[in-house]
Amino acid sequence: MIRKDYMKAISMAEGMELTDLQLEKLDRYAELLVEWNEKINLTAITEPDEIAVKHFLDSLLLLKSVEVPEGGKIIDVGTGAGFPSLPCALVRPDLRLTLLDSLNKRILFLEEVTRELDREAVCIHARAEEGGRNPALREKFDLATARAVASMRELSEYCLPFVKVGGIFAALKGYEIEEELNEAKAAIRLLGGEIQEVQKEILPDGSRRGIVLIRKISQTSTKYPRPSAKIKKNPLS
Repeated sequence: MIRKDYMKAISMAEGMELTDLQLEKLDRYAELLVEWNEKINLTAITEPDEIAVKHFLDSLLLLKSVEVPEGGKIIDVGTGAGFPSLPCALVRPDLRLTLLDSLNKRILFLEEVTRELDREAVCIHARAEEGGRNPALREKFDLATARAVASMRELSEYCLPFVKVGGIFAALKGYEIEEELNEAKAAIRLLGGEIQEVQKEILPDGSRRGIVLIRKISQTSTKYPRPSAKIKKNPLS
């Protein structure tokens, strides 16, 4: 499916040396993604080299950006087909992974993928705001991540409640993120976060990625997250 030599080369260019076993698992992941995509809408990206760059390498940049402790707990909020966290967990098998998505069909896909790849993960069918209020998930994670189209104000309210104090929320966003991030500053502070930095990357195909890192410095008020309709109608400001 994917060209393993190409995947190895583009990863090495980013300072990540993948083993043959990791490359085999990514290859199988790509096969399952394309197979399942014929049954349910998982991705518009199905060409092997595009999967390698725009799904796998793009996801693995997270490991360059964030130092996750050994055995660290990660939750991927609105994970879709498992990006960005599952490729990271294939490279870092010590990570304890939770995949959260609101569509049960995607959860079924993730359960099969993790089983096929022999990668343990907790797959949860729930909306982000429901998960954020669940005591078993709230403020339990070293890292919450999302590769999503929601604005930073909305995304912060969905994701920061999962992060324990001292942990990180990493949002994979577009390259030009400054204006959106400026609008979200007050909301991030209100939710117990502090903007740490924005890292910018250019992928081999020329596409661009901004990774926003927010440190959790205090507990999130139990008022948040609010119901989704309220988050969309009245974003925090």
